Amino acid sequence: MSIAPVPVRSPLSTGLAGSTAVLIGGTSGIGLSAGVLLAEVGARVVLVGRDQARLAAAVDRVRGAVPAGGPADGPADSVLGVSADGSDEDALAEVFERAGQVDHVLVTSGGLGGAGPVTELSHDDLRSVLDTRLWGAVAAARLAANRLPAGGSITFTSGTFVVRPIPGMTGPLAAVGAVETFTRALAVELAPKRLRVNAIRYGSFDTPLLRTVSGLDGDAAVAKAGEGTPLGRFGTAEEAAASALFVMANNYVTGQVITVDGGQSLA
Repeated sequence: MSIAPVPVRSPLSTGLAGSTAVLIGGTSGIGLSAGVLLAEVGARVVLVGRDQARLAAAVDRVRGAVPAGGPADGPADSVLGVSADGSDEDALAEVFERAGQVDHVLVTSGGLGGAGPVTELSHDDLRSVLDTRLWGAVAAARLAANRLPAGGSITFTSGTFVVRPIPGMTGPLAAVGAVETFTRALAVELAPKRLRVNAIRYGSFDTPLLRTVSGLDGDAAVAKAGEGTPLGRFGTAEEAAASALFVMANNYVTGQVITVDGGQSLA
């Protein structure tokens, strides 16, 4: 039986209007900024996170981005928050059930657990980071594969330390590198369904995670630390998130690991 090609639609982010995006890890940083940008272009947004208080605050922020005169059903229905662990497939299944029709999935959850010298890395340490990073990606893909329509997309996140490793990151980078390989393999596997799979390899962006991990206290410290980057500052979470909207909107991008780092991997 002949299968229709992937649909043609506007590759601009405005083409996402009316679609539904599930953002796993959407309560902070890049995921939250993606939710705001999606709401601004008229998409329905489903935010997923474990912390109830942070989830509620994120929902309020994204609802505030819904344009006046936006969806007829209003901001309350165009933004949904669901508490779930991104590596728990049963919990994610409930997310998809509550979301209903889903067109795009963005997975930004993961963190940097399991860091430390390889000589001190235990089996449990590695299992934990693989569960969070790799299994989280697999679980989201398993659920999305039979739910997304033709032209739907799954987007994972990676980081430039995969190509420029630093000491003490063997465990996390093994998991993140596996996600990049999984991205390419899954794109081939899901292509007959006309589904697209990509990953975005981020550099250092000004997010709460960067500030916590780097011990940067306040805007002045972040600005000072960013001076040594090729463009003279760290990117914003919004600049990072915009690349996620690009791969969601453009129906002819799949199987790619796209680097968005302000040239940091060149320095």
